[in-house]
Amino acid sequence: MSVGVGESNILGFLTASSKRTWQPVMTADTTTLSYWLNWRFFLCALWILVTMVTASIIIWKFEGSRKSESARRENQQETVGTLYEDEAWNTCLKGIHPAWLLAFRVFAFVVLVALITANALISGGGIFYFYTQWTFTLVTVCFGLASSLSIYGLCHGRDHRQLDAERGTYVPPTLSETADISDVSKSSNTHEEPHARRTAGALGYVFQIVFQTSAGAVMLTDSVFWLIIYPFLTSADFSLNFLIVSMHSVNAVFLLGDTILNCLRFPLFRIAYFILWTVIFVIFQWIVHACVSIWWPYAFLDLSSPFAPLWYFGVGLMLLPCYGIFALIIRLKHFWLSRSFPEAYRCLK
Repeated sequence: MSVGVGESNILGFLTASSKRTWQPVMTADTTTLSYWLNWRFFLCALWILVTMVTASIIIWKFEGSRKSESARRENQQETVGTLYEDEAWNTCLKGIHPAWLLAFRVFAFVVLVALITANALISGGGIFYFYTQWTFTLVTVCFGLASSLSIYGLCHGRDHRQLDAERGTYVPPTLSETADISDVSKSSNTHEEPHARRTAGALGYVFQIVFQTSAGAVMLTDSVFWLIIYPFLTSADFSLNFLIVSMHSVNAVFLLGDTILNCLRFPLFRIAYFILWTVIFVIFQWIVHACVSIWWPYAFLDLSSPFAPLWYFGVGLMLLPCYGIFALIIRLKHFWLSRSFPEAYRCLK
């Protein structure tokens, strides 16, 4: 009898639907003009507008126009946003074959697809009403792109090495297939390295942007859920299940795992994409609530509260430490590995 109860509890934990979990109480009709035409909304809208404009300016300043980007490629100038082709699929240490990174990425992608699909089938398409599922989907796309680039790198790396050797622009490594295609002759000057490497294509840059956006978004969703939302919910209002725990943990574990293995750069200015991603979600919520009177997925988005501008400003400021923490993790990785394995470390120092 106790075995049956235990199995029932486990099954309930695995398949509990979001319909049985806590939902915020509606405080006002969001479709009325009075809900929007007030000082609270205008202050929040001003904050969102300033944030969007600032992020767009940062992106334009560092990414530049297509014309300036092509000119830099012709002059072979490295910028803060430069990404080399092999950095999207290679590992950070020479002793770790890129095939291990590929295996990890494929495994992560399969697990993420399975989890988001199971969540949608069990709880319905309404799960995409939440920022958490937006972020989880973005992370899934990120690992899909990563897997594709790793497959490309392993399949075409040898062809590129042979082609570059024929052109005289590449010095073959000494570690056979496990060697890094980004390594050049040890006797060459460090300023010549960018000239011997291929810059990434559009897909490589898209992956890097999605990866960095996902990093900030995952830190935000998981920290807000475990540190702000969950502690203030009682068992009578809310109960954890396998999918809820997975949505707020597995994505972070996989991103950190990939970060440990890869040699991807993490330029700080791309926090602008993370900001725009979050702003798009807020605007989406505004549009939905202007058309349909429905509860807010997160209480701090409710514009009926006199403290709404403070909530928006406070959550907006949280984007900085969330992105900064992930950037700090990468800096610590570079610091430790470059000193522990100076000869085998591949990443930008």
